[in-house]
Amino acid sequence: MAKTAISVDHIARVEGHGNVHVVIEDGEVKTVEMNVVEPARLFESMVKGRSFDDVPYIASRICGICSSSHVVTDLLAIEQAFGIKVTDRTQALRELLVYGSYLQNHATHLFVFAAPDFLGTSSIFPLSETDPDLFEKALGIKALGNELCTRIGGRSVHPITAVVGGFTSEISADEYLMLANKLEAALPFALQTVDLFRTFQFPVLETAGDMLAMVQADAYPVCTSSEASFVRSGQVFAAQDVEQAVEEYEVPHSAALLARVRATGSSFFTGALARINASWDNLSKEARVAAAKAGLRPPEYNTFTNNIAQAIEIVDVLIRCSALCRKLAEADGFEGSSAPVQVVARAGRGVGYTEAPRGALFHDLTFDEDGRVLQASIITPTSLNVANLEADMRVLAEQLVADGQDADTIRLEIEKLVRAYDPCLSCSVH
Repeated sequence: MAKTAISVDHIARVEGHGNVHVVIEDGEVKTVEMNVVEPARLFESMVKGRSFDDVPYIASRICGICSSSHVVTDLLAIEQAFGIKVTDRTQALRELLVYGSYLQNHATHLFVFAAPDFLGTSSIFPLSETDPDLFEKALGIKALGNELCTRIGGRSVHPITAVVGGFTSEISADEYLMLANKLEAALPFALQTVDLFRTFQFPVLETAGDMLAMVQADAYPVCTSSEASFVRSGQVFAAQDVEQAVEEYEVPHSAALLARVRATGSSFFTGALARINASWDNLSKEARVAAAKAGLRPPEYNTFTNNIAQAIEIVDVLIRCSALCRKLAEADGFEGSSAPVQVVARAGRGVGYTEAPRGALFHDLTFDEDGRVLQASIITPTSLNVANLEADMRVLAEQLVADGQDADTIRLEIEKLVRAYDPCLSCSVH
């Protein structure tokens, strides 16, 4: 019996720690596992008994890249539980905060984690010598995301100005205009990034799973809707019903809970590619043109193209955020103030839902009459994705074995697929 075991211990260039284990016997793929080896984070236990106004600061520590998304998601859950409505201006600032984390994450993932796979290098650092202009501009997109989060949220990570019902402070009109100019100046390089990533070769692979993304009429939503859609099946559900729509389950080889569609048992993918499939018509014109040039048009179910989808989202984010900044700079751009509204705590449950850079993020919080947390559940994008990643790894391995590829090639292509998912394995454990 011919047996080949392919193991990747602590897969490189991803957030957190995980291993890949594949076993092939007599030309048949027997075992495919994504072993998430992170210890339990216990954030859900940490917030129990804490006052509602402590929770967003604690939740932001779940992730250094997606901290803005965790804060906004918590705020949405608290406000739903307490019956709080916020102004359009507050909504706009929250969008900027979430989008700032998109620039931070997508630039880091595309250039630091993913690009070396296709440039034949072990890291981004050789690029500083072979193409210093590309290197500096790539870091510049990340820096721009840091600046956007700092000016809106008070810090580049773990924002402090976003609170229940509003923001504790805002920058000046001149600062908004300065940000708008910087965002617009970065657009040419963002378009070049899409062009660069469309030149990279990757396997033909169609995921068998579904795709999950936020949906909203006439919008490309990231924090303004409470409706989620499974793109392939067409099932739409409210965020408060996430436990009825998504089933989490344990497997012995992973510290992360895996997820599947409760109604069908199918695994699914969430992230930039899912968002583009769900809201293609609501992308900015420039982003749609760039996507079409790159050959990415819905329906697109090759999860390798998540890299291109993230590059397209950078284009879209720059355009949206510059427009938001210019409107915020106008005296009458948005109705209402962003100052926090009065909060009256009460017993209740709220489910916050945002599209973090890596995909759908849910915070489910239950409070007592004093506004202290009785129960908390946090469902992150990577925990939603692990089951679908394993399924895609199996399909890819079977294709490569059928093509007669050797173990080293199979190992490399599986690593590329894992990185295309842009997992945050640290965040995937509850």
